[in-house]
Amino acid sequence: MTGTAEAPQRYFEDFAVGETFYMPSRTVDDGHFAAQMVVSGDNYRVHYDKEFCRSRGYPDQLASGFQLVNLISPGAGDFGTYLDDSLIGLLELTTRFRKPVFRGDTLRPALEVAALEPGKTTGVVVLRARLTNQRDELCLEGDPRFLLKKRAPGPN
Repeated sequence: MTGTAEAPQRYFEDFAVGETFYMPSRTVDDGHFAAQMVVSGDNYRVHYDKEFCRSRGYPDQLASGFQLVNLISPGAGDFGTYLDDSLIGLLELTTRFRKPVFRGDTLRPALEVAALEPGKTTGVVVLRARLTNQRDELCLEGDPRFLLKKRAPGPN
């Protein structure tokens, strides 16, 4: 089966610069911190010890940058559902952390198509990822680059 009723499959040439994909907002809670600690093995106190954080002037636990990168994953929203047939892989991801994120913050991720770099049979979709908090402050921005297949040429 190709695609789903909600998300037909898309290939490189089906995307347009400026197209934006919004993902569900997430409130960072104890579960997010626990999962990050289990997956990464990160035991830096500023990420897991509330009293340590408060003694350093933070209002609560500080989210790890790697924890935040997970929230801009295309698979966390609709964008990933369009790529079952066309995605070859993630080529690169750069991120810039602009504001700290603490336990209890609500974050809104979005992906915008920033550039399209065509090749012969494939193309690179360059996204601009943004993660904003409940105060509309930009907390993270990034530039993931995905290699996608082009549609197979039709019969002549």
